[in-house]
Amino acid sequence: MKTRRTVLTALASLTALGVLTACGSGDAAVDALEPAGKQGGGNGINLSPEQNRVHTPKVDALAAKLPEAVRKRGTLVLGVSATSNPPLAFHATDDRTLIGVEVDLATLVADALGLKPEFNPVSWENLFVGLDSGKYDAVFSNVTVTEERKDKYDFATYRLDDLAFEAKKGSGWTVKGPEDVAGKKIAVGSGTNQEKILVDWSAQNEKAGRKPVDITYFQNTSDYYLALQSGRIDGYLGPNPVAAYHVLSAGQTEIVGKFSGAGAGLQGKIAAATKKDSGLVAAYAAALDHVIGNGTYAQVLKRWGLEGEAVTASEINPPGLPRTKN
Repeated sequence: MKTRRTVLTALASLTALGVLTACGSGDAAVDALEPAGKQGGGNGINLSPEQNRVHTPKVDALAAKLPEAVRKRGTLVLGVSATSNPPLAFHATDDRTLIGVEVDLATLVADALGLKPEFNPVSWENLFVGLDSGKYDAVFSNVTVTEERKDKYDFATYRLDDLAFEAKKGSGWTVKGPEDVAGKKIAVGSGTNQEKILVDWSAQNEKAGRKPVDITYFQNTSDYYLALQSGRIDGYLGPNPVAAYHVLSAGQTEIVGKFSGAGAGLQGKIAAATKKDSGLVAAYAAALDHVIGNGTYAQVLKRWGLEGEAVTASEINPPGLPRTKN
């Protein structure tokens, strides 16, 4: 574990390297969470390889939007993060079958386009290497739309990007803004957009004469939750889907505040990413609009407890997180 009250210098270095982003696998560098339900915790979530996954029929008019080479190939080659936390993309109880909300939504898109999904779990950075090289047709991996990413990739949105503060159950604590975390010990993933938001809030507190945030880091997700349960930290700021799943599966914590992953003034969006000008993004957006309209999209979000992150339509390349200032 490492603790810092001020990490502005480190953040500047991360920004220069392009590491600081709102994205991905929860915290891209942490180990996958083993939910209580995976050991028979009885939380009502199906973690078996027999998923009875939600499907939708092919729509010829949507398939016609695909490039001819993809239509003839018959598969949609997809990248997902191998370091994702539930309920994004993770392994079932057989430790082989990929399951999760990202897998389910990508499957729906492939269904509507008449293609067979082919999933490739890789490290976070290799998702974009795969897009750049043309290896993947798309990445479905909790990718946030940013203005910098739009230079290289096209996006079709499918979920809201929200962050959540998680605290021990019964904490009696509510987080609405910077003043509510003044002097609190908060854990966050290093190099994430949520870290940037927390650092900004800490600076605001100091400027207002309040105590800064005591920002704390651990090596993996299980350590964050052990620290939370033992009272060594007051809260954990991470992606809302991961927090919501942990609250449901473990029953020991609660969400005490939820915010846009883009910070104040902009609602962040999660999107399917594809190589810029690949000719695929319009087909993805149309397929997503179709499954939103026929109700299968809502069924998928409900089975993973993410109804609150639903969108009413897929947007192509909407305003994203602003460019970082070096």
